[in-house]
Amino acid sequence: MAQDTYDLNWLTSVDDHVIEPGHVWMDRLPSKYHDVGPRIIRESDGNEFWVYEDKKMITGGLGAVAGRPPEDITTDGYPYSEMRPGCYDPVERLKDMDEAGILASLNFPSIPRFCGQLFWEAKDKELALLCVKAYNDWMIDEWCATDPGRFIPLVIIPLWDTGEAVKELERCHAKGARSFCFSENFEPLGLPTIETGHWNPVIAAANEMGMVISIHIGSSSTMYKVSNTSPFMANMSLGHIRPAGCMTSWIFSGLLQKFPETKIALSESSIGWIPWVLERANQVFHTQRHWVAKGKQFAGSAEGAHATVGDVDVFAIDVYRDYREHFYGCFIDDATGLALLDVVGEDNIMIEADYPHSDSTWPHSIKLARERLDAAGLTPEQQFKVLRGNAEKLYQFTPSTPPEIGRP
Repeated sequence: MAQDTYDLNWLTSVDDHVIEPGHVWMDRLPSKYHDVGPRIIRESDGNEFWVYEDKKMITGGLGAVAGRPPEDITTDGYPYSEMRPGCYDPVERLKDMDEAGILASLNFPSIPRFCGQLFWEAKDKELALLCVKAYNDWMIDEWCATDPGRFIPLVIIPLWDTGEAVKELERCHAKGARSFCFSENFEPLGLPTIETGHWNPVIAAANEMGMVISIHIGSSSTMYKVSNTSPFMANMSLGHIRPAGCMTSWIFSGLLQKFPETKIALSESSIGWIPWVLERANQVFHTQRHWVAKGKQFAGSAEGAHATVGDVDVFAIDVYRDYREHFYGCFIDDATGLALLDVVGEDNIMIEADYPHSDSTWPHSIKLARERLDAAGLTPEQQFKVLRGNAEKLYQFTPSTPPEIGRP
C-alpha cells in the first residue's frame, strides 16, 4: 500500500480522562437521593468539593492540569472555573483534541475513580447501582453523543455484584459501548481476585460480547512503594510494576484459555517493560513448571503451588502467544518500547495523550508521537497501527473524517 494511503496526522488516544460536570448524577438520580448522591458544593471561601454520602473530594488537582505550565501544577484543589473547559465540556474538548491532533478519545472516569471504586465503597448499594447506571448513561448519551465519531464509550460496572455487573454490561453494549473499566488487582479493594473464579461471569460476558477489559494503572487504589521511606519520585517511576503484575497474573491464571476471546488494554501502563517481563515469565514457565505441577509447598506460599487453575492445565500456557492474542500495551511516550517493537508487537500497542493529567502530551501529542515513531524507524503502515489502526480495530470504532484544520 502506498505511503500516502496512511493519514499520520492524527492519533486515537485510548487513555484520556473526563472531569465529570456537576450535573451528571443530579440530572439522573431520583430526587430523594439529591442530598446524598454525588454533587458539587461551593463553600464561602470559594472552594469547591464533590460530596457523596459521607465522602468529600476536592475538585481540580493533578487530574485537571491541561494548559497549566509545569511550575503551576499542584495537588491542591481548585474550582471548575480555574480548569480548562475541555476538562469537563465535550464541545471544548473537541477543540483541544483538534489542536493536538487527537482524532478520537476514550475517557476514564475521575470522580468514580478508574474502575468505579467510589461506588463499591458506598454504604447504600441501591443508590450506588443507580449512580453507576447514571454515569454510564451520561457517558454514552451525552459525552460521547456530542460527536460519536470522536469519543469512544467506556463504562463502569457495580463491583459488588457480578450478576448486576453482567446486566449492566449487556445494557451498555446494547447502547453501543464496547469497553468497560476493571481493576489491575482487586485484593487491595477488598474484593476477590481474578484467580478465584468470582469474576468469571463478567469475563465470560465480555468474551461473548467482544467488550474490551480496560485496566488503568491505579485501579487497585494503590501505588507501588519501594519501601516505607522511599522517595515519592522513585515510587512513581516504578509504576509499571502494577501492570506487569496484572499481565502475568492473567497469563498464568488459566482464564485466557477458558475465555479465548478476552481482550485486555493495559491503560497508561507503558510498554518498554513488556519484552523483559515476557522473557522472564517464559523462562520461569519452562524451568519451574515441573515441580510446580507436583503441588509441593514452598517458602512464601501459604497454599502451595498448583498445576491447574480450575479445569485449565497450566501446561497449556504459552507466554508469548497468550500475550499477543489478548493484551494491548498503552503508552504516552515510550521510546524504549518502540525500539523493541518486534517483541512488543506492532499489533499490540496503542498510544495515549492522557489529557488533562499531569503526564499528558497535550497540546503536542501528534507532534511528539510522530517524532518518536520516526526515530524508531517504523514504516508508515506500522505508524498508522500505533497511532490509530490498532485502537480502531480493538474498540470496533469507526472515527469521523479528520477535521480540516491548520496545525503547526
